[in-house]
Amino acid sequence: MVREKDICWEYAEKLDGNKVKCKFCQRVLNGGISRLKHHLSRLPSKGVNPCSKVRDDVTDKVRTIIASKEDVKETSSSSKKQKFVEVKSPPVSVSPVKALMSVETPSPIQKVFPTVTPMAPSSLNNQENAERSIALFFFENKIDFSIARTSSYQLMIDAIAKCGPGFTGPSAETLKTTWLERVKSEMSLQSKDIEKEWTTTGCTIIADTWTDNKSRALINFLVSSPSRTFFHKSVDASAYFKNTKCLAELFDSVIQDFGAENVVQIIMDSSFNYTGVANHILQNYTTIFVSPCASQCLNLILEEFSKVDWVNRCFLQAQTISKFIYNNASMLDLMKRFTGGQDLIRTGITKSVSSFLSLQTILKQRSRLKHMFNSPEFCTNSSYANKTHSISCISIIEDNDFWRAAEECVAISEPFLKVLREVSGGKPAVGSIYELMTRAKESIRTYYIMDENKCKVFLDIVDRKWRDQLHSPLHAAAAFLNPSIQYNPEIKFLTSIKEDFFKVLEKLLPSPEMRRDITNQIFTFTKATGMFGCSLAMEARDVVSPGLWWEQYGDSAPVLQRVAIRILSQVCSTFTFEKHWSAFQQIHSEKRNKIDRETLNDLVYINYNLKLSRQTRNKSLDADPIQFDDIDMTSEWVEESDSPSPTQWLDRFGSALDGNDLNTRQFNAAMFGSNDHIFGL
Repeated sequence: MVREKDICWEYAEKLDGNKVKCKFCQRVLNGGISRLKHHLSRLPSKGVNPCSKVRDDVTDKVRTIIASKEDVKETSSSSKKQKFVEVKSPPVSVSPVKALMSVETPSPIQKVFPTVTPMAPSSLNNQENAERSIALFFFENKIDFSIARTSSYQLMIDAIAKCGPGFTGPSAETLKTTWLERVKSEMSLQSKDIEKEWTTTGCTIIADTWTDNKSRALINFLVSSPSRTFFHKSVDASAYFKNTKCLAELFDSVIQDFGAENVVQIIMDSSFNYTGVANHILQNYTTIFVSPCASQCLNLILEEFSKVDWVNRCFLQAQTISKFIYNNASMLDLMKRFTGGQDLIRTGITKSVSSFLSLQTILKQRSRLKHMFNSPEFCTNSSYANKTHSISCISIIEDNDFWRAAEECVAISEPFLKVLREVSGGKPAVGSIYELMTRAKESIRTYYIMDENKCKVFLDIVDRKWRDQLHSPLHAAAAFLNPSIQYNPEIKFLTSIKEDFFKVLEKLLPSPEMRRDITNQIFTFTKATGMFGCSLAMEARDVVSPGLWWEQYGDSAPVLQRVAIRILSQVCSTFTFEKHWSAFQQIHSEKRNKIDRETLNDLVYINYNLKLSRQTRNKSLDADPIQFDDIDMTSEWVEESDSPSPTQWLDRFGSALDGNDLNTRQFNAAMFGSNDHIFGL
C-alpha cells in the first residue's frame, strides 16, 4: 500500500474519496497525499493553501521530499539527453572550479524554484525577473506580504537600483553589528531631541500589558508627548505580576528613566494589580496621575453590547452570510463583482470592533447582496444554489427583522467607534474624551427616544464602565481647559466637572506660592478676557489643538497656561497600531544567551520605533486607526471552525491573563511558527 511507503501519511488522516485531513490544521484536502505535501510545505504551488499550524521541522522535511522528487525527474530527463549527446559530442574537460560548483547542494527552495541566470535563456524581461526574485525572497524567508506596502521597502529598492549592477548587500555580520549600532544611535539621538519638549508639555508613560501563548505577562513601556511616541523597553513580569511591591519597584525605575518632574500621567490597563500600583504611584509622586486606558474601556463597552441577546443573534446571522461567501471561491468572485471589488468583512483592533465594522459593511451592501442572491448567475449555478447554506443565507437576506437589527447595531456602536478612533490615533485626545463620551451617550438616548427599556440596557453598560474604569479627574480637568468646550454654550456639564478641575490644580500646584494668582487667572480664562478674548483666539478655539491654543493665546494667565499645556498635551490610550508579538516573545526566551538577548533587544527597539515613526510620518486622513488593511481569514467571520484556536485573539484587555481578545492573527501568524527565530537570532 502507498500509505505504508510514504512517510507523510503520519501527518494526515485518510478519508473516503481520495481525501485527506491534515493533522495540524484539520483542513480536508482533495487530491490525496501529493496535495497534502504541498499544503505542509507552505510553498506557493498547485493552488493549495499553506498550513498555518504545521511545525517547522515537518515543513523542512516535506520540502526536502518535494525537492528530491524534482531531482529524480531532472536526473531521469538529463540521463536520456546525455545518451543522445554522448554519440555526437567530444569529451569536454571540466575545470576544478566548475566541478566544485556542480556538486553544491542547492536549498529546497532553489530546487523547486531554480534561479533565473543570464546563462539560461528566459522569456522574462528585467522587470519580471526582478519581481520574481523579490517574490522568491519573500516566499523562502516567510516574509509578511504587507511588508511590500511599507515606505522603506520601495526606498530600499530605489537605493539598490541607483548602485547599478554588481551591488553586494551587507553581510549578516555587518547588519548585526555596524548597521545595528549606527541605526540605534540615530534613533537615540531622535529620542533626545524629543525629550527637550518635556519641560513644557510633559509626557505620558504607557504601560502596554499583554499575555503571550505561554501565559507570560509581558509589559511594553512607551513614552508619549505631542511630537511622537517612543518605545522604551519590554519587560517579562510573569514572576511578580501579582506582587505589588515588585511591580511598584519596576514602575519606579521607569519613572526615573524619564524624570518624575517630566511625567504627567501613567496609563495602564486593568490587567495590572491596578489599585496597589496606582496607590503607590499616587502616594510617592504627588504630581503624577494614574489613568485608565480609554481604548480598553471602550472595547469593553462594545464587548458588552455584543453580548446582548438580539445583538449576538444578529452577528451570528451575518456570519452565516460571510462564511458561506468566503469559503467558496466562485461565490467570493461573484460577490466581488456585485460589490465592485469591496469586501464584506473588516478586521479591527479587537474582536468586538471587527464584528461591528463587518456588520456595518454588510449593511452598506444590503441592496447589492439581495441583487446577487436573486441573480441568474447565482440561481443557475448548481455548485451553491439550492444548497443548505445558500438557502439559509437567502432566508437571512430576505428577513427584514435581520436588517432592522443590523441597523440598530450600527446605530448604537458607531458613536463609540468614533470615540475609539479619536483616542486610538496617537494624538493628544485627553481634552476631548469627556465630551466625546457625553455625545456618544446622547446618541443612544436620541436613537431610543421611544424605547426606554433598550435605552436603559445600553446606557447602563456605558455608565458602569465609565464609572468603574474610564472616568479620571485628569479627563475632567482637560475638558474644562479645552476652549472648544469651555466657550461652547451648548455644553451643560462644565459645572459638574469643576470640582475635579480644582483637585487637579491642587495636585499640580501643591504650594500656596504656586497658586497665588490662580483664581484671577481662572476668571480671566472662563470670561474670555485679555488675550483669550482677541479675535484670533476666538477664531482658533475649534480649529487648532487645545494645547497649541493655550501656547499661543494663554499669556494672560501664565501659571494656568503652563498647567493647561501639560494636561492637554497627553494621550489617553495605550495601543496605536498593529504589533508583531512574536518579536517580543523572542526577547524573553529562556534559551537565549546574553549576547543574543542584547542584540534582539536592540532590534526590537529599532523595529518598534521605526513603526511608530512611520505611523507619525504617514498619518492619513483616510486611514482608520481601529482597522487593519488585511482581512483575518481565521476570524469567526470567515473560518468555519467550531472550536477556534485559543490564540486567535490575544488578550490585552481582560481582567485576568486569559488570552481571548486582541486580534493578532493576521497573515504573519500563518507564516511564523512558534519556533521561528526573528531576525535570525
